[in-house]
Amino acid sequence: MRTYQHILLAALFAGAAQTASAAPAASYAGQDGREIKALSAEDTQAFLSGKGMGLAKAAELNGYPGPSHVLGLASELGLTARQKQLTQALFAVMEERAVGFGRGLVEEERKLDRLFANKAITPELLTRSLARIGELQAKVREVHLATHLDQARILTPEQIAHYMQLRGYASAQATPGAEHHRH
Repeated sequence: MRTYQHILLAALFAGAAQTASAAPAASYAGQDGREIKALSAEDTQAFLSGKGMGLAKAAELNGYPGPSHVLGLASELGLTARQKQLTQALFAVMEERAVGFGRGLVEEERKLDRLFANKAITPELLTRSLARIGELQAKVREVHLATHLDQARILTPEQIAHYMQLRGYASAQATPGAEHHRH
């Protein structure tokens, strides 16, 4: 019986040692085939099509609705014809601006990727590239956040409160004051 236990223990230790020596899979495994390593295909498409990607959560979750969702809830919110028209126009301008900055951002990420892929990166090129990328990221986010500010001015405080409820933001009690309201 002791021999069986020794064999079992030896097998367990050998298996544990083999597992410990095997290299763990990298969290980036499979991403090396991406066109732009820093962006998934979904992220790239979202930037190129002006999608929000959660960039306006600071506004959305603090009582500043977004036009896309407002349009989707137009009936429930009781939008007037004028409010709907203003919201549609706001969305169109936001989308156009976000797409423009998004295209620029994707192109700058592509350039940075090429610099690394071609082993042509230098500290100076890295600094300049990151400055351009950072500026474009801020512009994309600003477009989305500013649009939420503008949307809040189109709705009444009651509509905003109802929007928050419809979106399931039970804990969000802050709504922009009536001084921002116009429609």
